[in-house]
Amino acid sequence: MRLVLVGPPGAGKGTQAEFIAEHFGIPKVSTGDIFRANVSGGTDLGRLAKKYMDAGDLVPDEVTNAMVRDRLAQPDAADGFLLDGFPRNVSQAGELDDMLDEIGAPLSVVLDLEVEHDEVVKRLSGRRTCKKCGHVWHLEYDPPATPGICDRCGGDLYQRDDDHPDTVRHRLEVYAAQTAPLIDFYRERDKLVSIDALGAVEDVTERAITVLTPHQD
Repeated sequence: MRLVLVGPPGAGKGTQAEFIAEHFGIPKVSTGDIFRANVSGGTDLGRLAKKYMDAGDLVPDEVTNAMVRDRLAQPDAADGFLLDGFPRNVSQAGELDDMLDEIGAPLSVVLDLEVEHDEVVKRLSGRRTCKKCGHVWHLEYDPPATPGICDRCGGDLYQRDDDHPDTVRHRLEVYAAQTAPLIDFYRERDKLVSIDALGAVEDVTERAITVLTPHQD
């Protein structure tokens, strides 16, 4: 199975990617992992990407595309993969199609995790991160026993800048402008399946596996 996972920030893509990839026996390929591997490995692409990242700029599509191309050429991705974080726009989606056409292995399916934007704001703005151990708590869904204190290590909890409600809303606006058009792109190509991403993690995973199974090669 060659699968792309899409959905707004806070939809649970990272969590679901792990479970779905494990279920179908395919590697999870995330742009974050690819970037870190190239930067820490000191590759030519990593050094180029780091220049943009250090300047606070977005890494250009051509650099990201080249990193993804290299990753999908590795042996563990020969029989399938789950892409999380790529493509982020229609231009990258076209590039991905070209990559897969070159190896005669077209995309199997695109899974869209649907969640209302108000729910995303609630999910992300309620998160609190431990300064000491990095564990993430949630004021409503997974609160610590003592407000502001990590149950695991006793460290202080804080709200990350990108979890502030205004920042979350801005991230959703960016998603709507840049990434949401992918949904129409793949729907028009009969590649899109959607599920409700609300509820317990295991329930969402079960929904995902149910709709994805018929798309196995």
